[in-house]
Amino acid sequence: MKADFFVDNCYKVSELITKRYSTSFSLASSLLDKEKRYAIYAIYGFVRLADEIVDSFHKHDQEYLLKKLSEDLDYALKNNISTNVLLVAFADTVKKFNIEKAHINSFMESMKSDLSKTTYTNPADIEKYIYGSAGVVGLMCLKIFCDGNQGLYEKLKNPAEKLGNAFQKVNFLRDLKNDMQYLGRTYFTEISITNFDTQSKVLIEQSIQKDFDAAWPGIRKLQGKPKLAVALAYFYYLALFKKIKRASAKEVASNRIRINNLKKYLIIIRVFFLYKFKLINLL
Repeated sequence: MKADFFVDNCYKVSELITKRYSTSFSLASSLLDKEKRYAIYAIYGFVRLADEIVDSFHKHDQEYLLKKLSEDLDYALKNNISTNVLLVAFADTVKKFNIEKAHINSFMESMKSDLSKTTYTNPADIEKYIYGSAGVVGLMCLKIFCDGNQGLYEKLKNPAEKLGNAFQKVNFLRDLKNDMQYLGRTYFTEISITNFDTQSKVLIEQSIQKDFDAAWPGIRKLQGKPKLAVALAYFYYLALFKKIKRASAKEVASNRIRINNLKKYLIIIRVFFLYKFKLINLL
């Protein structure tokens, strides 16, 4: 078996995980050319594995598993190989697209904090956490979308980070019940582990709206298929956010808000129309 064949199959595993875990993310990624698409799969596969360790592996030694992942990651990044197939694809993507190690370190730090920190009362602490868990993921993806155009990357860093933040905060609201009741966590300084009311919901939504607003100008400046892919993800999450805004605080705290399939199809049609007729830049 040739090494290239093995690496290619490692990407296939990342693709499978992306498609099984996230319909919206995999759909948006499918609009990219093959190299960029598989690179996005590799990023998703890696961050999903780390996230599952801290969120789902409660019957196992999570601290050990995260430490082992970190050690295996360091080896993979230095040697371009690993017995962990997800790390093989991720390390190959990091090398191809020159993804910054500092961003990877920030992500792992946020994952580590999930094992010990459950409540955030200091805005600086949650800002650091969200940057590491989501903002840097947006920056990793931006590296792929810019494909070596460092000038474009520098221009779009802030919007990419804000988009990652917006997606993460929407996920926090969508998963509020699970985080508060089962994981014992709250990621918003506006609420406590036992309290989520209309006032705190409005304050959180205002913060999310600012992130969405800051992200959109960057999406307009993306080139080619990455603009289509990111716009699709943007409008999907925006629709989810709007549905959350229409729900009461009690509904958000007790139910996982979802977008039905018909709405998803309508979003896809709208984004394709905007992209095909070059209307995205006019919004």
